[in-house]
Amino acid sequence: MGKLGLVQFAFEQYARIPPVLQASPSLAGRTVMVTGATSGIGFETAKHFAGMHPERLILGCRDEEKGRKAIERKETGCKTVELGILDLASFESVKAFAKRYDNDRLDILVANAATADSKYATTEDGWEEMLQVNHLSTALLVLLLVPALVRTGKASSLYSRLVIVSCSTHHYGQIYDALKSNNNALGMLETMNDSVYCTREIMRRRYFDTKLLNVFFTRALAHHLPPSLPLIPTIGNPGLCYSNLRNYIGLPHIVIVKVVETLFARTAEKGARGLVWAAIGPDGKDGEHVRGHLRGAYVSAGEVKEPSDGVLGKEGWEDQERIWSETLFILSKVAPEVQEVVKQYLV
Repeated sequence: MGKLGLVQFAFEQYARIPPVLQASPSLAGRTVMVTGATSGIGFETAKHFAGMHPERLILGCRDEEKGRKAIERKETGCKTVELGILDLASFESVKAFAKRYDNDRLDILVANAATADSKYATTEDGWEEMLQVNHLSTALLVLLLVPALVRTGKASSLYSRLVIVSCSTHHYGQIYDALKSNNNALGMLETMNDSVYCTREIMRRRYFDTKLLNVFFTRALAHHLPPSLPLIPTIGNPGLCYSNLRNYIGLPHIVIVKVVETLFARTAEKGARGLVWAAIGPDGKDGEHVRGHLRGAYVSAGEVKEPSDGVLGKEGWEDQERIWSETLFILSKVAPEVQEVVKQYLV
């Protein structure tokens, strides 16, 4: 699947991304959370937000030492920059992190943390690592923090913002063989988790598949959130950036990746601009046009664009709802409070 050809990909990579407005809008009095913020795109995203002087900037990081170093590297006008330990390879860590902040103010959440490893490995929870980190745990974190985001939006008379970071590689995700190959005993996500299904070829594209799941989940969340609730979920695509995310890729694919990076990659700072744009819009204003424009939208290079062909249309809608239902079923067993979130905030 996918409609993103080489020419279109190159055009997007070389497209100008507007610089982030550091003086206006101001995020004074607001709380911003960025996960995966110790390096790369997440770190640069946090830096951009810091320049807008939020009341509180929360960095969700797996490695405490790296998190401390990230804070030390940051020149910020924030009154408070703090570190929260978050390991998406552990559902217990996700639940503990969310519980720490679920009663606090939360205006903006950028769910950026991800992993990429072409080797099959499972977490302590028994899920294939990329499937859990990039999709299931990200979805769990988002669902557990929906109450905080909605409550903040109601109290501040401003729409809270949620950005789930995907990637242009979602165009090349191929989860459809899992949809076709599973049987009555296994759902689509459980099929993707099965060690027999996860061949070497499947694992080589697993990152693409999880980024497609991010797109489906965000669009489904936007659909199931009542329009009256002051929360705008958006999909952010930073584009291909120089990153240590691909350090796990083995030969010969790493050679191909390095060549592509040399030709097309943008800096992490430029990629982060797109995520900030997705979180605050072109000018930071909270008008009806922005709300409708960004709700469930796929934002790439500072513009709202269409996601891949496989996401759109009747079949895409059916796949989206199936993934949504399976994700909620799995996560409700992991964290029973998910059922309460669904009951109170979703339709």
